[in-house]
Amino acid sequence: MESKNILILILTAIFLSGCGINDQIEKANEIFGDQHFKTAIALIELHKVREGQYPDSLTDLKYLGDWDKIIFTSVSYKKLNDGYLLDLSSNLMKNPATLEYPHEFWKGLGLKKSNLKKE
Repeated sequence: MESKNILILILTAIFLSGCGINDQIEKANEIFGDQHFKTAIALIELHKVREGQYPDSLTDLKYLGDWDKIIFTSVSYKKLNDGYLLDLSSNLMKNPATLEYPHEFWKGLGLKKSNLKKE
C-alpha cells in the first residue's frame, strides 16, 4: 500500500510540474526500471551464493524486503542450463524502459540473456 501512495505522489508531482511531462515520465520509467532490474539481479545472484544454484523461479528467493517484492511485477525470469534470462517486463507506466548498461556491468553475472542492451 505504501508503494502505491509513493507512486501516486510521484505521478502527481510530475503532473503538477507541467513542463516536459513526457520527458519526465520517460526519466521516471528509466529510474524505476533500472532499480527493479538491478534489485532482481542482486537477489538472484545472492540466492546463487547462498544455495549454490540459481533459483528455479523468483518465488524461490528468500528474505525479501517489502520493496524487493516489486520485482514480481516488473521482471521476467527464467532459469537456464548455464545461468538465467532476465527481462524488464514492465515499470512505472507498464512499458519496458529502454536501458543500456556498459559491458563491465554484465561481467561475472549468470545473466546470459536480457531484453536490455549492452553498450
